[in-house]
Amino acid sequence: MFRRLLLALSLAASVACSTPVSAGDLVQLDVVDRDNGQVLPEYRHRGQDWIAGVPGHRYSVRLTNTTGERVLVVLSVDGVNAVTGQTASPSQGGYVLEPWETAEIAGWRKSLDDIAQFVFTDLPDSYAARTGRPANVGVVGVAVFRERQVQPAYAPPPAPPIASGMARNESRKASAPAASADRAMASEAEAMPQRLGTGHGQREWAPVGQTEFVRASRSPQQVSQLRYDDADALVALGILPHYRAPYAGSTPRAFPNGFVQDPPYRY
Repeated sequence: MFRRLLLALSLAASVACSTPVSAGDLVQLDVVDRDNGQVLPEYRHRGQDWIAGVPGHRYSVRLTNTTGERVLVVLSVDGVNAVTGQTASPSQGGYVLEPWETAEIAGWRKSLDDIAQFVFTDLPDSYAARTGRPANVGVVGVAVFRERQVQPAYAPPPAPPIASGMARNESRKASAPAASADRAMASEAEAMPQRLGTGHGQREWAPVGQTEFVRASRSPQQVSQLRYDDADALVALGILPHYRAPYAGSTPRAFPNGFVQDPPYRY
């Protein structure tokens, strides 16, 4: 049975942009190459997750709600909100996923009925660059919010504040050196010139509905992102070996073997 994806367009006031510490992802983020149906493999490199896009291929962003409650997902592509077209911020509107729901977002939202397809293209032809915002081309990200729940009449008492504070402090102490190292090691990738971006492709029918969603907190419970570029760029960064270029087999050949076939019958 067809179930329409839900859209939350209302904005939340004064939502903070800081990335919270999270024990696990509420929403799993994947990118699917729509021209071959494959989920693009992710490669961990110096603190960042990378995928190799194929120039000219359409793609979709697969969002999987791993929880038994509704969540709001603000989707950013190249630093642009995929729903509103604004420079992306967690405070903006996004997609609402039902418990355990998986949805594929295949393009820039043009209306409640249609989208403009996501397509890997040269950076100057990307939607972000063509609208004067090329600084964040090459990244797909999500900010995820839980929904505010009505508290039961007799809720169990919260954990003692001293014990909770000590646990949070220990967590921060343990994670701080690793986070600092990741930022230092990622500087090389930041210096590499970006080649690939996401274009504003053909229109496609993709209806959505609207719903109310009240966020449980002012900051997102999860912020995740995937960096992307073409295979040659990932080879130059040392992320992929030289033989892993995914579109090498599709280049034209002067001698493809075989004999001349009859042309298609013309009516």
